[in-house]
Amino acid sequence: MALDSGASIVCPTLAVRSNVGVEVWSCENLSLQYAYKPNLPKEDSKNCRSISFSADGRYFAYSNGTEIKVLKTNDWGIECTLPRPKAFYLKFSPLGNYLATWELYTITKDKPEGSSNMFIYELSSGLEVFATVQKNPTDWEPSWSSDESLLAIVIGGEALFYEISGDITSFHRYTRKIGGNRGAVVSLSPGACPPYVAVYTPGSKGGPSMCKLYKYPSLSPNQAIACKSFFQADRVDLLWNKRGSGILLLTSTEVDKSGASYYGNQALHFMATKGDSCSVPLSKEGPVHCVKWSPKATEFVVVYGFMPSKAALYNLKCDVIFDFGEGPRNCAYFNSFGNLLALAGFGNLPGNVEIWDIKKKENVTNIKCPDTTYFEWNPNGMYFATATTAPRLRIGNGFKVYHYSGSLVHETIWPQGQELLGIEWQKYPENQFAEPVITKIKPEGIKSSLPEASKKAYTPPHLRMIKEGKDPEQFMPRSQVKVNSTQAGFPVGRKGGLKGNRIKNKKDVVLGNNAPPATSAEKDFKNESNLNDEHLNNQNRKFKAKQPLNKETDANSQEGQIQSAKKPNPEKEKKIRHVAKKLSDIKKLKLRQEQGETLELNQLNKISMEAKFLEELKILKLTA
Repeated sequence: MALDSGASIVCPTLAVRSNVGVEVWSCENLSLQYAYKPNLPKEDSKNCRSISFSADGRYFAYSNGTEIKVLKTNDWGIECTLPRPKAFYLKFSPLGNYLATWELYTITKDKPEGSSNMFIYELSSGLEVFATVQKNPTDWEPSWSSDESLLAIVIGGEALFYEISGDITSFHRYTRKIGGNRGAVVSLSPGACPPYVAVYTPGSKGGPSMCKLYKYPSLSPNQAIACKSFFQADRVDLLWNKRGSGILLLTSTEVDKSGASYYGNQALHFMATKGDSCSVPLSKEGPVHCVKWSPKATEFVVVYGFMPSKAALYNLKCDVIFDFGEGPRNCAYFNSFGNLLALAGFGNLPGNVEIWDIKKKENVTNIKCPDTTYFEWNPNGMYFATATTAPRLRIGNGFKVYHYSGSLVHETIWPQGQELLGIEWQKYPENQFAEPVITKIKPEGIKSSLPEASKKAYTPPHLRMIKEGKDPEQFMPRSQVKVNSTQAGFPVGRKGGLKGNRIKNKKDVVLGNNAPPATSAEKDFKNESNLNDEHLNNQNRKFKAKQPLNKETDANSQEGQIQSAKKPNPEKEKKIRHVAKKLSDIKKLKLRQEQGETLELNQLNKISMEAKFLEELKILKLTA
């Protein structure tokens, strides 16, 4: 399969991390068939936790459970090795001169106060230049200016600023600071230097949370160039555009007090370095699934609302310039030039991927990529990779490469017994590739070796029998013929029957990417819920005729339910909030996992408990 005309002859390498080691794969430019080549790096290790390319692609780093190796990509020689066997995450500075590492924060008998777990190394010398404690794995990364002359980090609730002069002693003493509270976040803008500074401070004692913009080094409270305050914000994600002229604030709460969602609620705000700010208008209720800036820095996309979610493109005035309509989506990905956008539904959604031409506002293609846990555009902007990785999914691991037209051009299925943990394309400087011209020509692709999912709708056994003219009751175990008046005629047994009552409130239904994978019992329950009223009534009459109820007992039971419903149960409400908080944590962990992060064992165990917590929450709400 040939590349599009005018494409660069450079073919990015692909780093592959599995449970047996790390490899770098390459392809012939005209074939796009990726494979390991003997002249490329390969490390056999069962403890490789992280891989990372520098922003300009000069360096490739990975941890192997013994140390961190930093390689030069021009000849794949070793630049340096770093003594961090427990490193979980790696992050290069913007110009690739420094590498930050993070590992689990631990307390020992010898050091009950704990020890540093976030480190910064200078790559030219291999020396450790900075160390501190960062307990939170989601906000551990330091923030750099684009020219690496300034480093900002939050320690003990204070935003500290280090002016880096090239001498490693400049990391030993901060030059400025902004006081704050626990949970504060600081972020330096990309682009112009000195940079703009965004500082988020969470609210306390009923006061609002607040985000302020400054122009470094003017950091006094009265020197803020913009300020935005908001309630209902337990945390915030600060998202700068590429030029550093605007920032989006995605705020979220742990628990939605209105009860509309198990996972809290979100809101989106915009602040410009010119001083104006506003809330981004969203026309549908529900969570904000994804927010992404275009690389052109003049527009951004938001995927939001209960399923089917909406997606819209906004300008810097926060006006909608294009509505993509509704669909089963929870992700958005711009290519490196911002002229193509992928809208996708991953996680517990079926894996639909829509490719849009942003200039023409036209849909290029729609394809299915089921079981996708990772998505990344090729740096040339014409191809994208999807992968199914462990530990999120341990079956069907592998990756595929598609042309933007939807043609499959490469597929690698992982050997049985091995697990694919992550992939990452090599990065390149901005001027390496020319912006691709989008056409409707669809190059010839290959056929996937994986079997296609059945498109036939599932029909439960009792409906199949009805279609065949059989009475489903005669095939039903006697233990399932018992009925409870509160269950609308559904057969219930101690072992074989359905366990839960019908959901009474639509707000209790988890939609879209917030929904857990359905168990077989839940699928049967959903299909039985769709039976028409006449069939339900007929079934009720049959069961009641076979199993007459004790009227006195039933009346007492109903009276007791009415009385208990009238009395609020503080203890039960507390349990509901507690379980909802756990589900919120699981959602965040799954999102980090989908983005390629390696989670701890206890975090993976927590994710595996999601179905149990959902069932517990459903029972608590039904009996509240």
